[in-house]
Amino acid sequence: MTDLSDTQRRFPDAKRDIETWESVPDTPQTRSPTYRLAFDDPDFLTRKELRPVRLQLELLKCEMALSEAGIISTIVMFGGARIPPPEQANSARTPELARLSRYYTEARNFARLATLAAVASGNRENVVCTGGGPGVMEAGSRGAVDGGGVSVSLNIVLPHEQVPNLYGTPELSFNFHYFAIRKMHFLTRAKAIAVFPGGFGTLDELFEALTLVQTRRMSPLPIVLFGQEFWDTIVNWQSLADAGTISPEDLGLFHYVETGEEAWAYIEDWYARTA
Repeated sequence: MTDLSDTQRRFPDAKRDIETWESVPDTPQTRSPTYRLAFDDPDFLTRKELRPVRLQLELLKCEMALSEAGIISTIVMFGGARIPPPEQANSARTPELARLSRYYTEARNFARLATLAAVASGNRENVVCTGGGPGVMEAGSRGAVDGGGVSVSLNIVLPHEQVPNLYGTPELSFNFHYFAIRKMHFLTRAKAIAVFPGGFGTLDELFEALTLVQTRRMSPLPIVLFGQEFWDTIVNWQSLADAGTISPEDLGLFHYVETGEEAWAYIEDWYARTA
């Protein structure tokens, strides 16, 4: 978006108006909440009636920033926030989480491979995109650093685990109030989706992506699930097909992998086959 110069501008600049009104004399009138400029009034913007405006702002802020950064496509990574790096596996809350720490390593390696491709495109294509938190998300951000590129972080305000990890690219780190808008941004530029073991959030993200592709509300794309043993234990996919609640061909909407190299090779082959 191109800003107009001062000589081209027909109306006052909004930022300048904020500065102007904040310097007006202190009177009962200027102290009144009603006198604040509407777009500079947090109490007004957070009213329940303004929810449609806040939804639009969350959609626009991230979209405009990613467009201005020239990011065309992303490699989205979903996975558990509680999966520890291998060096911290001994402190995991359960033995199974400790065992799953190997997927932290695979997520980091996968992100590195994706980022090498992103760097070759000038960080415009195949940019790693994670939820910006700990666990698998941190591994993805670290892998992008390992590959010498950038990563997008889409965090959300939560009572816990909401602090962004320290490896995400600062100018591409975003914070959300609405889960729905955050998930829309995950998928808007997605060129591929890699899903690692996780909990409710990971399942929610996976099933939304599968539903959108199944119902053709989103174009087909490679969806790789890391850890067949984990996923076959969590979801009896074949039973869904046997019951007729999904079609047998829906089982082909995702592909199992175990390593970062296997996942990246599958994604490259998927696009070579569908070109």
